Amino acid sequence: MDPTPGISAVMAARDDAAHLGAAVASVLSQDVDGDLELIVAVGPSADDTEAVARDLAARDTRVRVVANPTGRTAAGLNAAIAAATAPILARVDAHCELPAGYLRRAAHTLATSGAANVGGVQAAEGASPFGRAVAAAMSSRFGVGDARFHYGGEPGPVDTVYLGVFDAEALRSVGGYDESLVRNQDYELNWRLRDHGHVVWFDPELVVRYRPRDRIGRLARQYFQYGQWKREVLRRHPRSVRARQLVAPLTVVGVTAGLIGGAAGRRTMLLAPATYALAVAAAAGATSSLPPRQRPRLLAVYPTMHLSWGVGFLVGVRDR
Repeated sequence: MDPTPGISAVMAARDDAAHLGAAVASVLSQDVDGDLELIVAVGPSADDTEAVARDLAARDTRVRVVANPTGRTAAGLNAAIAAATAPILARVDAHCELPAGYLRRAAHTLATSGAANVGGVQAAEGASPFGRAVAAAMSSRFGVGDARFHYGGEPGPVDTVYLGVFDAEALRSVGGYDESLVRNQDYELNWRLRDHGHVVWFDPELVVRYRPRDRIGRLARQYFQYGQWKREVLRRHPRSVRARQLVAPLTVVGVTAGLIGGAAGRRTMLLAPATYALAVAAAAGATSSLPPRQRPRLLAVYPTMHLSWGVGFLVGVRDR
C-alpha cells in the first residue's frame, strides 16, 4: 500500500470512563506513516470521563481534549473536527476498539475508491448471554435488514457505513454532522455527502468490534430512539427513504391492528400477529451464530428491536 497520509481521529465521549482507555489505545496503536492525532470531545458526564481523557492526553501528546458542553454526539464530533489538522478524518466511537491496520486500510480504500467516506462492518460482540443474543440479532438480515455494515458483503458504494473515515475537505464542504439530531447523524451525513455527488464506500475488510446493549430495557430505549430519529431524518430528506426503513413501523401497525381485531372477535385479523410470531420463532431457530440453547433469548430480542424501532418511528420526535 502507498504511504499513509496524516490522519485525525475524532471521538465524542460522555459517561465513557470504563471504555475510553481501551478505545484510545486502539487508535494510538495504529500503524500509519503520517502524523496521527486523536481529538476527544468530552461532554458533561456522571463519571470520570473528563479526568480519564485528560490523563490520557497528559500521557501522550497525540491526544487532545476539547469541550462538548451540550453532550450531544454530533456536536462533540464537530468540535473535534474543528480542531483536527489532517487531510483524513476518522470517526471513532468511545465504545469500540479499532483492529490493527484499520486506519492504514481505510486510507488506502479512500484513495483507491475515490470515495468521500469509507467504512466497514460493525461486528457486534456481546459480553453476557443476553448481549450475545443481541449481537446475533444485530448481525442478521431478519434483525436489521439489508444494510451491509451489519453483516458484511461485497465492497462498493452504499447508502451508509459504520463510523467512517472521511476525506476532510469533503466532510467540511457539506457542513459536518447535523447537531440537531440525537440519533441517526451518520446516515443523515452520508445522505448529504451522496446528495452532493460524493461516494460512500463499503469495505468488508474494515471490521470494528462493537459492544451491544446487555439489558432489554436499554435495548428497547436504543431502538425506540433509532426509530424516532430515522423518522425525523426522512422528514427532512424524503428522497433518502429505503424500503427496509418501513418494515418495522408496518409490522407494528399490522400486529397491533391484528391483536385489537382479534380481541373484538374478528379472528382472521390474528393472522398478522401470528405470522410475525412464527417468523420470529423461525428466525431464532435458524440463527446459527448462537448455540441452540441460547436461541430462545432471540424470541425476546427480535421483537424488542423491531417493535421499539417501529413505535419510535410512528411516534417521531415531538420536540425538535
